[in-house]
Amino acid sequence: MSEWRDIRNRQALARLNRALPEAFPRPVLTHALRRAFTPPMPRLAVDSYWRAHPVRADRLARALAALSGAPAEWRWHFTDEDAPCAGRKSDQSRRKSARLPGILRGAPTFRTPPAPYRERRFALGPGYCCVCGQPVYRFGWHVDLWGRGPNSNAVWHAACVVAWDLWTAPSDYAGVLRRLQERRCALGGGRLWKTAEVDHRVPLFRVWREHRALEWPLLLRFWGVPNLQVINRDRHVDKCAAEARQRAHDTATGLRLNTASPRRDAR
Repeated sequence: MSEWRDIRNRQALARLNRALPEAFPRPVLTHALRRAFTPPMPRLAVDSYWRAHPVRADRLARALAALSGAPAEWRWHFTDEDAPCAGRKSDQSRRKSARLPGILRGAPTFRTPPAPYRERRFALGPGYCCVCGQPVYRFGWHVDLWGRGPNSNAVWHAACVVAWDLWTAPSDYAGVLRRLQERRCALGGGRLWKTAEVDHRVPLFRVWREHRALEWPLLLRFWGVPNLQVINRDRHVDKCAAEARQRAHDTATGLRLNTASPRRDAR
């Protein structure tokens, strides 16, 4: 196996050297040469680098979003028309999805990170990242090291791909988050068990209810590493139960207020 891997790595390194441009990010190349299996192409080396550093990808994606800012007419909302590849639905279904986010299959919910440049109305087209809105350059890099301008074949930064994956499936990065916490439970302080789970410090339903008026780049923090924690399962169950009770109480209170207001108006 070792001999086979050495032969494969020599072939991959030769192919990488042939395709490598004069300007190339040094940290990416260093990471590629340290891997057990050398990536044979520069783009694969860039993807491998960001997948090995999801915390950096998250920080970079949010910084790029802060540079772009949200479009002037954009607001965080939910409709089936905003969902990627949304199919045709009746007017009644559209009205229902606008009132109750996430009811329809495939529609965005409050658990989906807000992404104005993924909506059809504000999409910038090829050469610009659909997550952060900044230009995408060669190999999916975020800086133009080659002087060629935006890559017209790309709509994602390599870093934003990993960041979006972290935001939408944080449990896949539990190992990285465990290391950040030094394998200690974020709530109890004890050692993390094998059954420990990834949790949002501020629940996403509270983000929609209480913080949706924040600027778009600031909203992304609630899906990123600053709002993620790993806690033991028993602590997670207790936290979810308390959140469910609070959510039910808030919903019931809101319903009582809504039903009481017409009576007051009638008087």
